[in-house]
Amino acid sequence: MLIQLSIRDIVLIERLDLAFETGLSVLTGETGAGKSILLDSLSLALGGRGDGGLVRHGEDKGQVTAVFDVSGSHGARKLLRDNGIDDDGDLIFRRIQSADGRTRASINDQPVSVQLMRQAGQLLVEIHGQHDDRALIDTDAHRTLLDAFAGLGEEVQQLSGLYRSWRDAERAFKTHRAKVEAAAREADYIRASVEELEALSPRDGEEDELAEQRSRMQKSERIAGDISEASEFLNGNASPVPLIASMVRRLERKSHEAPGLLEETVELLDQALNYLSNAQMEVEAALRRTEFDPRELERVEERLFALRAAGRKYSIPVADLPALAEKMISDLADLDAGEERLGELEKLTTAAKAAYDEAAVTLSGKRRHGAESLAAAVMDELPALKLERARFMVDVASDPQTAGAGGIDTIEFHVQTNPGTRPGPIMKVASGGELSRFLLALKVALADRGSAPTLVFDEIDTGVGGAVADAIGQRLKRLSDKVQVLSVTHAPQVAARAATHLLISKGPAGQGTDKIATRVATMEPEHRTEEIARMLAGASVTDEARAAAKRLLAGNG
Repeated sequence: MLIQLSIRDIVLIERLDLAFETGLSVLTGETGAGKSILLDSLSLALGGRGDGGLVRHGEDKGQVTAVFDVSGSHGARKLLRDNGIDDDGDLIFRRIQSADGRTRASINDQPVSVQLMRQAGQLLVEIHGQHDDRALIDTDAHRTLLDAFAGLGEEVQQLSGLYRSWRDAERAFKTHRAKVEAAAREADYIRASVEELEALSPRDGEEDELAEQRSRMQKSERIAGDISEASEFLNGNASPVPLIASMVRRLERKSHEAPGLLEETVELLDQALNYLSNAQMEVEAALRRTEFDPRELERVEERLFALRAAGRKYSIPVADLPALAEKMISDLADLDAGEERLGELEKLTTAAKAAYDEAAVTLSGKRRHGAESLAAAVMDELPALKLERARFMVDVASDPQTAGAGGIDTIEFHVQTNPGTRPGPIMKVASGGELSRFLLALKVALADRGSAPTLVFDEIDTGVGGAVADAIGQRLKRLSDKVQVLSVTHAPQVAARAATHLLISKGPAGQGTDKIATRVATMEPEHRTEEIARMLAGASVTDEARAAAKRLLAGNG
């Protein structure tokens, strides 16, 4: 239920904090006092259309905050959780409206889209008036209301699951059939391609391996001559090693004749011989590493060129050839086993549709039974609402061709306002006042089924007489036993039945200013008599009006 509404700088409202209770709350006041501003503010907080014109004159922005207390299993909480919004504690809807037309929305202090705010708001509050009866406009809503009245929620959910299973099976069947048909048209090409690719047998990463081998062998071929020349220089007849070795031996013999003169030279030449010996070994090893079989280079190149030719033929990178081979083998397998698999999928689809059809027909029968009960329940409310000559009907039209997740039924509320006239859709046949009374009768019949936890009725008693207004008040009171009801009313018979009476007025925003502000006050019992007397008598309140007001309050105490 709605427990608090805070408004800042919206139209004539400067600062307003309202607390709401369970049961029936009425909002009364003279025409132009600002009742519509309150509803516009609540609508804004529920994701309604924003408008820079709502911001109080002279301010940059306005703000509306609505706080709700609902059970942990309520659909609004699930919707918020599904969208990553924390739903612990009360649900706090806040909308900031800038004078330039921009708005910001948040729920529990987390930014949300206006669309999400609107979806959640519709689960929490329904606002009804003579010209805003959305529940009576949308025939999908008619089906939802009937299902709620008849307690068919579980059956509808099960049917929705059967519908998804049927459609999933049907999609799988159609997809496989299209695949088999396409494969059949290209059968010869696929078979030839599979034979070619199986013979080629490409491996993942093979192109890179072959390219690296080819490059290495080509480089080895180019440098092998230089390495061979170096080997010949170090190891051949012109090698300096024997000459240096002979020179070292001669100098060693002479070094004894001249101590301290040749030792360092001999040592350096020894080192040079060691380095030359190491160089001889390394150059021989390098020469061995450059050795390769020219036939291996030819084999590598042939394999590499074959892979690249296949890539060009199939217009794909060589790296994708293994995947293409697998796909074509799979396509060929589908072609070979396609008819058998297709038959299996067709049987599954037929069985899924049969299960859906059976459940849909069963649900349709329950809906027809529920439609009779709902129509009777609404009809019971009509005489007291001065619609005793009217008839309310729930039309159930079943068509398997319109099968959907909700079944095969189109539900539409029809009315006949006078005997002898042609029944028709409620939105086309009923006048504004009649529409509001039909809606009220429907809501009473539904009680707490198929309704948001808070219902707002905007002047649905406009243009009706005292007896009808009293009947409306009785039904609003009955509704408030199940859900929270807020009613903007001009009817004293309705106001007298309220558990909470809010008086809306406007006057100077403060001393020394000519600005006008809207105020809302919760009326104490002793002040309600005067307000209801004003509603009865108009501008001039008489003692007779006060006495009548007391009788109304006493009779509804």
